[in-house]
Amino acid sequence: MKKKYLGIDIGSTTFKAVVMTEDGEILKTTYQRTQPVDSGRLACTGRCSGCGNCSMGAVKRTTDDFLTSAGLKAEDLSAIVVTGSQIVEDTKRFIPFDFQVSEVSAHVAGARHFYPDVDAIIDCGGQDSKCMVYNPDMQMWTSMMSGVCAAGTGSYLDSVAAKLGVPVEEVADRVDYASKTEFSSVCAVLSATSINKFKNRIPIGELLAGACKAQARTILNSVGQLLLHRPGRRILFQGGVASNGAVAHYLRELTGSEIVIPEHHQVMGALGAAVLAREYDRLRGGSVLEKVQYEPTRQKSVALRINCTKRDFFSRDKSKPLVWRNLFFPTEILNAFDCRIRTLETYAALFGRRAQTVKEALGHAAQKGYDQQTCSFLRILEGMQLEQPDFAVSTSQPCQQAERVFEDLVRDYGIPERLFSLHTPISSRTPNAVEVIADGLAEAIYQMEKAFGRRLDPGRLEEACVLSNEAAEYGRKCNELRWTSPPLIRGSEAVYNAAVFSQLWGTKEFVEIQKQLLEELRMKKEWAEKRYSIDDTHRLLWLHLPPFYDTHHLDYLEDQCNAPIVFEETNFIGWDALDPKDPLRSLAAKLLQTGFLDPALRIEYVKKAVPAAKFTGCVLYTHGFGRCSLADRSFSKHLRESLEEIGVPLLTLEGDCMDASIDPCSTVTKIASFVEALNLKKHGNLFGMVRPGAPRA
Repeated sequence: MKKKYLGIDIGSTTFKAVVMTEDGEILKTTYQRTQPVDSGRLACTGRCSGCGNCSMGAVKRTTDDFLTSAGLKAEDLSAIVVTGSQIVEDTKRFIPFDFQVSEVSAHVAGARHFYPDVDAIIDCGGQDSKCMVYNPDMQMWTSMMSGVCAAGTGSYLDSVAAKLGVPVEEVADRVDYASKTEFSSVCAVLSATSINKFKNRIPIGELLAGACKAQARTILNSVGQLLLHRPGRRILFQGGVASNGAVAHYLRELTGSEIVIPEHHQVMGALGAAVLAREYDRLRGGSVLEKVQYEPTRQKSVALRINCTKRDFFSRDKSKPLVWRNLFFPTEILNAFDCRIRTLETYAALFGRRAQTVKEALGHAAQKGYDQQTCSFLRILEGMQLEQPDFAVSTSQPCQQAERVFEDLVRDYGIPERLFSLHTPISSRTPNAVEVIADGLAEAIYQMEKAFGRRLDPGRLEEACVLSNEAAEYGRKCNELRWTSPPLIRGSEAVYNAAVFSQLWGTKEFVEIQKQLLEELRMKKEWAEKRYSIDDTHRLLWLHLPPFYDTHHLDYLEDQCNAPIVFEETNFIGWDALDPKDPLRSLAAKLLQTGFLDPALRIEYVKKAVPAAKFTGCVLYTHGFGRCSLADRSFSKHLRESLEEIGVPLLTLEGDCMDASIDPCSTVTKIASFVEALNLKKHGNLFGMVRPGAPRA
């Protein structure tokens, strides 16, 4: 008797399932709309198959009914694989599945079952859109998913159809393909509202045409970047929205490509899950990749850093002037002045650990006129009570929005004449850039001397440069150690060190912190190398900042997906040693060489680091959904293209570093599918099963 496999895909609006035989024959499929459960919260009866009143009980009942209709029971199945956004921790209590995969990997597996040579797929479901493209140079699938908006998803079409009183299944048949009507493709709510507004003035066929065109444009706006420079190819169009031939028609017009709708397009995720269940069964009994472990000794360097941070931010020593600073103004000067420093972005990040106070601050900022178009770091600063400063310093690059908010803050606090903005050229290759910045630093010192009523001691500035060099040298050795070793410390914790942005540069305390960290890493290296080799695990480079309010996504990446972050951009020390005898020019050069002011230099650093550290993938967290100047669309595009040249995949995670209320729900899926693609490349399967003879982590 042939083995049988079950794939289940539970999405936001539909339940899909496929039963497949070991030779690939599809025995049974189902595609049905999910409905809210009628009852309220009930005491569990423990008899799920006979109850089904809770959501998970309803899923079990639906699954059992499907198997019964196929003449099967759960024990007749050799393996079950599940996928979909509605698979949660409790699902395993109700469906005895063997493995969970991302929707991205499931859709690729389903497409390849019938189209082995496919290299481009668009999936549009009820909640999100996805694009999957095979990159032959990297020999792996890369993917993109839509963000927080429902535009471009099945939910949008459902909303439009409901407003117009047309069954969603009839939309394509009633579209007027000659219509020139256009609607917004920016927002699902805005578009649906516009359509509703015109429904008594424009024929319904034209309204539906405008809606379907907006749908197709939004899909490409969300995920079409992967299809750039690839016109004329064949693209498989899958998911529930592929049932709408009008959307496929407009995708064909927009992409200039052949759009193919597979026979089983509605259940392609479940089909892929069944295909993967068959593969999982074949690999059963193989060596499973063990979770990466870390040397457990508590890091003293972390305690030192925390103590210094508390001392700096909670100091009330009025004998020392208080200076507001942005992340980039050189702290060697401020520490030589013996100032109390408030790095405002860091202050906001520390504040961001407290959810309730963040909500209050964002609310206060909104009342002042700062909405979600403003960076959440800056909104928090506008919404919280800051200590009255004696002076404020910032830089014109890389964030001009921050510069404007700094100006607003010093006006609110009554010291508009005590803000100094250091002009920083946008590129390190700008002629005379070092001289321009050095002159600006000299002027900043002059302005602070007037404000503080005392001169800066040149000897103190020289000493600060010496101390900064010592800390930097320890930092470079730390970098080298982490680059050339198995994973030594959890990246989800190390990313918060953010050595590049520390306000301790130029102090003895920072030298001690870096020295202590180096000693710890040497001890951890000795421990790790007895257990792993450098090639045993994935090796990820984390770029930009993390979400400060929650480590969930980083923990998921490292713990659940077993993909260690072995280094973080915010800890990279790549500038030349300072010349204590020429401090201002040296500090100007350091500012230019950190990389964050110059996107091209940043990418150059990444490209050099990848082979040196054997990074197998990069993760870019795009704060502000691509609007932040440090991780905007132009930077991510340039970075993706540059990494593709050296065969390294990039995972772009859109989100917000401070405002949890706008977190996209697709982040976990993006992470899972990225690591599955890395697993497939490294191990030949996406389950993390080690090939025979390969080293085990």
